Amino acid sequence: MMEGVIVRGRGGFYTVRDEAGQEYVLRAKKKFRRQKVTPLVGDRVLFTPGEGKEEGKEEDGWVEEILPRVSQCPRPPVANVSILCIVVAPAPEPDWMLVDKLLIFAWKQHIRPLLILNKADLPGAEEAAALAKAMYAGAKVDVLCVSAKSGENTERLKACLSGGVCCFSGQSGVGKSTLLNALFGLSQETGDISRKIQRGKNTTRHAELFSFGDIRVIDTPGFSLLELDEVFDPVLLRDYYPEFAPYENACRFSPCYHGSEPGCAVLRAAGEGAVHPARLERYHILLAECRQAWRERYD
Repeated sequence: MMEGVIVRGRGGFYTVRDEAGQEYVLRAKKKFRRQKVTPLVGDRVLFTPGEGKEEGKEEDGWVEEILPRVSQCPRPPVANVSILCIVVAPAPEPDWMLVDKLLIFAWKQHIRPLLILNKADLPGAEEAAALAKAMYAGAKVDVLCVSAKSGENTERLKACLSGGVCCFSGQSGVGKSTLLNALFGLSQETGDISRKIQRGKNTTRHAELFSFGDIRVIDTPGFSLLELDEVFDPVLLRDYYPEFAPYENACRFSPCYHGSEPGCAVLRAAGEGAVHPARLERYHILLAECRQAWRERYD
């Protein structure tokens, strides 16, 4: 068997690239379906190549084994990501709740997040950048303003991506594919913002892994909805908000959910401006959702 990485998957066929750069189109063994495991872009796999179209020989090869994953993102469904590049833009209007959820997924999987504000050349970009930096300063999330059109900070972004597997994720229309085109000279299909509803048009339909020297990047379809589908004890939600950490031992009650408890140090810090109020407000919305799911976990 040979070893490689899945770089794209469509219609039950998986393209695997070996260390020499050779690509093979493969099918997955039926055992994965029985195990309820789906091969993902980014998976390191063992495979047997096909033997071509000669009579009596197997045309397509097979994915035989999926090697242990370092991380797994549920949406976009990709594996072995080390850097999650969350892309927003002045238009369409940033969905900060979506950003918060992606950050939770990143920290749960021990993935380093990077928040990228694309289209820095558009009106409203400065305001969006200032808001992002204010909201996520306490969480120690790096915010990088770039422009695929003007080239602003694209070289700096490249330097942030080296040495790992990076996944570009976020809403449709924020310019993920356009940004990859500008960074690496690709010709990915790109789209515009719908003038009627001010939402992005999804032009990337499948996740795909690209390699450029020591930079490996996964481009993914945009999306607008993301649910915290894993049911967990609501008190654990606070662990994915790094800006709460300095106040954890200062609350009157332990454990403290940082909801409406008297003597909560996080609430006090928010009142004093040390924790961004919009970030705390969205945390409370997610906390309510987690509590509801936890109550209904056996229904």
